[in-house]
Amino acid sequence: MTRIFKLRTISAAIALITLSQCIVGCFGADSDKTKKSEENPAAIETPKPIVLKYGLPIEEFNVKYDTIKAKQTIADLLHRFGFNANQIHNLTQCPDTVFNVRRIRPGQVCALLCDKDSTATPRYFIYEESPKSYITFDIANDYKAERKYKPVEWREKEVAGTVNSSLWAAMEENSASPLLAVEMSHIFGWSIDFFGIQRGDEFRIIYAQEFVEETPLNNYRILAASFRTSKNLVYAIPFTQAGEELFYNSDGNSLEGAFLKAPLDYYRISSKFSNSRFHPVLKRTRAHHGVDYAAPKGTPVYAIGSGKVIKKAYQANGAGYYLKIRHNSTYTTSYMHLSGYAKGLKEGDYVKQKQVIGYVGSTGLSTGPHLDFRVYENGKPINPLTIKSQPKMPISKENREAFGVICDSLVKRLSEIELRASFTSNDSIK
Repeated sequence: MTRIFKLRTISAAIALITLSQCIVGCFGADSDKTKKSEENPAAIETPKPIVLKYGLPIEEFNVKYDTIKAKQTIADLLHRFGFNANQIHNLTQCPDTVFNVRRIRPGQVCALLCDKDSTATPRYFIYEESPKSYITFDIANDYKAERKYKPVEWREKEVAGTVNSSLWAAMEENSASPLLAVEMSHIFGWSIDFFGIQRGDEFRIIYAQEFVEETPLNNYRILAASFRTSKNLVYAIPFTQAGEELFYNSDGNSLEGAFLKAPLDYYRISSKFSNSRFHPVLKRTRAHHGVDYAAPKGTPVYAIGSGKVIKKAYQANGAGYYLKIRHNSTYTTSYMHLSGYAKGLKEGDYVKQKQVIGYVGSTGLSTGPHLDFRVYENGKPINPLTIKSQPKMPISKENREAFGVICDSLVKRLSEIELRASFTSNDSIK
């Protein structure tokens, strides 16, 4: 018994020593790995980042892209992707509120995502309906369709320049979008005559541009601006009071009037207000109590001020499709020869200043696409080009100090933008 006990004791001791060596070895190995990792950080394996596109891990699929061609149907495209007639039918049965197959447009991109294995089984079909949105069809889930949106960010930029011929050209000369000239005309419209700007006038702008997946869009927000003519220097400083953000000059007076200077962006005046104009269709002289703005068909038409839609109708031998808006007890405006109305707009609706209400057309008695715009004061027609719009409320006394801080900061930033400098990207803004 003593001998057996001794053998058991020795065996236990050996096992204990072996276990201790294993534990030390394990910790020693871990220690060595840690030491090597500290000496060589590159030795630490970092997980490969997952690349998402269309909200899916795109690298896990084989992706085929195609583009909708002119006069091509969605069935034609799906057939090229290898779909059979039954699959095409199933995919196109989703509700029109999600995807209307009759409204596909040439130039839109589509993608088919398939498994990477030997089966190459189709998993998702994607239709990019706009730069910001796309429709995903989950093929394995009864072709369930879902509209999704790409992540968007606004990037802050700056531009400054001197006018040589026009503000539009000056933007292009400074590598900025001419659409900023349109935005400037909206802001400074009641302070500066943009049809009378001269060579040597200067502008400085802080603005934001919208980006989707590193792709710049033609969407802009002016954050602050200044315009110098030979006579004066006008600043545009944004500030929110009473729940409304407006642009104010450095004295705290609103730059924006109760009415826009014009009801559309791109135009030329083809006919002015007159009591005796020769009508190009009727071939006789009669009064023309409005201003004709020649513009391409489909150009958006804005309400020049907030108000109520009191008439939406069609007049075959006159105004064509037209709208009337009552702004207050004094002013009413009329928009004629439209090609169509803003979606969902109806009589009785209240609209805001610069809200799209329709689109330029050539309906009714018209020789070409244009907008016949009319203004009525107390029921009588007046010349839209001579209307005096009252400015909106200035900065209130209680907001003076807060506005002053913002104004001083933005004026300093604007003054530091070098003339004729290319625009520069800064940090993203929300």
